[in-house]
Amino acid sequence: MRVLMISKACVSQSYRTKVEYLNRMDRDIEVGLVVPPSWGPLPFEPRDTDHTYPLFLTPVVLGGRNHFHFYPELNAIIRRYQPDLLHIDEEHYSTVTYQATRIAKRLAIPSIFFTWQNIYKQYPWPFSAMERHVFDQVQGAIAGNQEAQDVLCQKGFRKPIWIIPQFGTDTQLYQPQDKNAAKAAWGVSQKFVIGYVGRLINEKGLGDLWQAAAALLSKHTDAVLLLAGSGPLANVLQQNARSSGLSPQLHVIPWVKTQAMPEIMNALDVLVLPSRTTASWKEQFGRVLTEAMAAEVAVVGSDSGEIPYVIGKAGLVVPEGSPTALFKALESLYDNAGLRFTLGQAGRQRVLGHYSQDVVAQETLKVYHSLRT
Repeated sequence: MRVLMISKACVSQSYRTKVEYLNRMDRDIEVGLVVPPSWGPLPFEPRDTDHTYPLFLTPVVLGGRNHFHFYPELNAIIRRYQPDLLHIDEEHYSTVTYQATRIAKRLAIPSIFFTWQNIYKQYPWPFSAMERHVFDQVQGAIAGNQEAQDVLCQKGFRKPIWIIPQFGTDTQLYQPQDKNAAKAAWGVSQKFVIGYVGRLINEKGLGDLWQAAAALLSKHTDAVLLLAGSGPLANVLQQNARSSGLSPQLHVIPWVKTQAMPEIMNALDVLVLPSRTTASWKEQFGRVLTEAMAAEVAVVGSDSGEIPYVIGKAGLVVPEGSPTALFKALESLYDNAGLRFTLGQAGRQRVLGHYSQDVVAQETLKVYHSLRT
């Protein structure tokens, strides 16, 4: 069986390990990959193992614009590869999903799509028309979380839906390292490091994180807040630190290569994801949580969207929008190294059992087999 996956996310080399697993774990299935040469500012990251499966690096139109992009050469690639199944790693209302399912219909190729969309939305034309076409054409869908499945059902989608996270965590890449060495590499030796990794935007609860962290930093001069990411709140947070006299305890790293991210995770004593639900968005998964958990770093998350289900009992969950509750959670971890150790170990075991690359690949292979014609 030949499967062709279409995925802009796979410009990141860590995401392509899933494709490697899929090809390695079942000799009866070959998975090829369509991926753009870049996505927005992120270029395709070469990987030594890229030659081990069919890889189609192809131009993209409107690259970096979610749900608007498409591939001019996709029809030619599909005709050349002749897949038995199209795995479209895009939302049901995206232009590229519409493009791929139209090709699949003409060539009588079964297809599936992937969705994270966990808030019910009605889309304007032409996206509403594209969504209806996709629903009519595909054989099924993979949802990244339970709420995304519920949204599909609410929209009247009556075909099979499998709940599988989009990409598992590479537990060989993200694993415990020498914490002292990792802290030294990022200039936070002998510090209690509170970390956040991701976009610096309001929806991620950065205001709540700053209030909670500032209270802890003011109380403990050996504590620091490390932010790895960029966004409109970077300057605001740095100004808050200056006005509070806490600038030496705030470290902002605007951009980190994928290969360096495991070392960042190992420099942390706790990773925080304090996302806030809005009318148009809530946390769909929180991949940084499983990466930190795999590195045996204690995690704290808000109860937005999928976060509590990802963490389970392997971390601390606080009400979203509550800096006070977040401060208490951070203080409990500052005061209790044993708790940090226990949660770190429980976190890695949870990732190994539910969110690792091989677990996600195995579940995905079951979907392929169920659609085999």
